Amino acid sequence: MPLRRPRPFLAALLLAALSLTCAVPAAAADTPVRGSAHLGMGVLAHDGSAGSPVTRAAQTEGVDVSAYQGNVAWSTLWSSGVRWAYTKATEGTYYTNPYFAQQYTGSYGVGMIRGAYHFATPDTTSGATQAAYFASNGGGWSKDGQTLPGVLDIEWNPYGDACYGKSASAMVSWIADFLTTYRARTGRDAVIYTATTWWTQCTGNYAGFATANPLWIARYASDPGTLPAGWDFYTMWQYTSSGPTVGDHDKFNGALDRVVALANG
Repeated sequence: MPLRRPRPFLAALLLAALSLTCAVPAAAADTPVRGSAHLGMGVLAHDGSAGSPVTRAAQTEGVDVSAYQGNVAWSTLWSSGVRWAYTKATEGTYYTNPYFAQQYTGSYGVGMIRGAYHFATPDTTSGATQAAYFASNGGGWSKDGQTLPGVLDIEWNPYGDACYGKSASAMVSWIADFLTTYRARTGRDAVIYTATTWWTQCTGNYAGFATANPLWIARYASDPGTLPAGWDFYTMWQYTSSGPTVGDHDKFNGALDRVVALANG
């Protein structure tokens, strides 16, 4: 007659299995999928929102997009007054935007001045490695009057520690590594996209990049607020994530001819 395991033993096994299942941290379910990060992903959560921007004559409207927006209605945006755009090209060294072609060439096709951005993950690979990956996967530059220099999107880590587990000095070194490599690959100084609160927390409010790298500031309020150390003015300002047609809207700090000037270097 076959031996049978007592029911209490089976119950114990079941309880053990359930305890292993429940041991998975709740935060893990809330962590976004790698590759899904985008410009301003952490702005609302960390800095909040405080009103609409004050309209100024010498500003040019822009948008930024990623795979989240899918195929973008560029003609609608052009008709609404949008004249420049940035498209997410890459993240880390493990992701390229599947909608990049439609977004990057589509904005160009309606007459916009456009560029590409890279979402940095300093905890995965070096700055030089990520800059090379970006330059090879949509982040290049050409002097055609419609191509803006690439952007380093450096902000809160959506997948873990806000500063990617790096000290301020290590973060500054990582950023410098990226910027040096990007310039060597493209001949252009990359734009830095960031928020003042993140920059202060994670770089110690480092001022050394301001002389060469234009600033794209993130702040959802009536004005850009205090800028990171070293920069006396911003070049671009992401002022909302809830605009018409495409959520992320931006202001270029100058008329259209200044956008063209940045494109031409």
